[in-house]
Amino acid sequence: MAVSMSEGRGKVRTISEYVSQASFEDIPADVVTHAKMLLLDTLGAMLRASSKRYPAGDVMMRLIDELGGERQATIIGRNRKTNVVNAALVNGTFGYYCDVESHHAEAIAHVAAVIVPTALALAEAYNLSGKDLVKSLVVGYDVETRVSNALDPNALYARGFHPSAVAGCFGSAATAGSLLQLGTEKQERAFGLAGCQASGLLAWVTDFTENSRPFQMGVAARNGVTSALLARHGFGAPPDIFEGKNGIFGAFTDAPKPDRLVEDLGRRYTIMEAAFKLYSCCAFIHPGADALLAIISKNGLKHDNIESIELRFPKPGAGIIDNNQLKSHNAQYILPILAVQGEVNIEDILQERRNEAEIARLSKNTKLVYDEELAPLFPAKYTSIVTVRTLDGKSYVERVDHAKGTPENPISYEEVETKFRRLTSPVLSQDQAENIIREVRNITSADSISGLIKLVSTQRS
Repeated sequence: MAVSMSEGRGKVRTISEYVSQASFEDIPADVVTHAKMLLLDTLGAMLRASSKRYPAGDVMMRLIDELGGERQATIIGRNRKTNVVNAALVNGTFGYYCDVESHHAEAIAHVAAVIVPTALALAEAYNLSGKDLVKSLVVGYDVETRVSNALDPNALYARGFHPSAVAGCFGSAATAGSLLQLGTEKQERAFGLAGCQASGLLAWVTDFTENSRPFQMGVAARNGVTSALLARHGFGAPPDIFEGKNGIFGAFTDAPKPDRLVEDLGRRYTIMEAAFKLYSCCAFIHPGADALLAIISKNGLKHDNIESIELRFPKPGAGIIDNNQLKSHNAQYILPILAVQGEVNIEDILQERRNEAEIARLSKNTKLVYDEELAPLFPAKYTSIVTVRTLDGKSYVERVDHAKGTPENPISYEEVETKFRRLTSPVLSQDQAENIIREVRNITSADSISGLIKLVSTQRS
């Protein structure tokens, strides 16, 4: 759907018209397929996070019990229902808990962890179709990535804000507005209310429990749903949250790029730029992880013959993964685990493994270099250069500009399905997993998503 700037109200009107007027029939077939991949991938992350092996889910369930509310939408994997706002909160938290769901590299945003829980909650509660669900994912992805890029994620980081959380509130409001068919004027209100609630500090980097990190995606989903529901009922809001007085550009950024809000809107579908993760850790580490494993594979190295590992990363983002207290964001922790076992899972970031002699040795000998020459490439590229030195005096170097799973180095739909099976194997039976895969493949033929919801509502007993 081609979109042009509207008269009078500027970008907020243009974006709101896009959300309101978007039609499933106008979405290209490859974009629909990509949305299904995103849905399946995120469901895998949510189902794994819902496991009773991980404490955060039980805490969230106690909160749901305390809050009560109408049984409108399902908590994924927990066979429980609550109202749509609380379902978005819990499922959004599940979406980012394992840090293995897709992301958008340039926007530095965990879009899927926000918009998929939003879409599932409202589509279930209002008995909407699979086409409605897919359309809302495409629209929400477009809005969230454009808001993050317009604010400039580097500028958000510099101010101590989490781009995924701040922009996520708008992505959720767009997803919800699409499903609720708010219309242009009420969608503007939804965005205004989303801006009033947009939040998310990087303070979670000091929380070793890894609870407040994913909680921020839950908050973004919850607040976006709340914004859309209030707008639906006629609640007042700032008329232009983007360019109006005291809007988001003055609040969140020192490098505003407002034109990016509407750049190629309706012509370029940013969901096609989603990057699928193969490791349970911060996306900044993924190109380095690919480089390290390539060195090990090409040269037949064993971890006990590695003397040191050096990762060169663009200076603007390097601080996020440099000996971060959170193991999911700590390159000096993640790379040694990969060297030892060839993969990294949620269990590795929820427990301390540096008490193991080999991981402790390699962690001590893993160095992160803040690379000035790579800086101009960031955040469009997370270019990483890894050097491995061995105990017998040899050195090996590998550069990766785009991790496996990114649009520039893509994985297939079948590979996403394989990842889903692997990710959910601890919580689903083989039959459960295959039924979900099949249901997602056919979701746009479903008049209701109730069949999918039934399949993802429970874990293996």
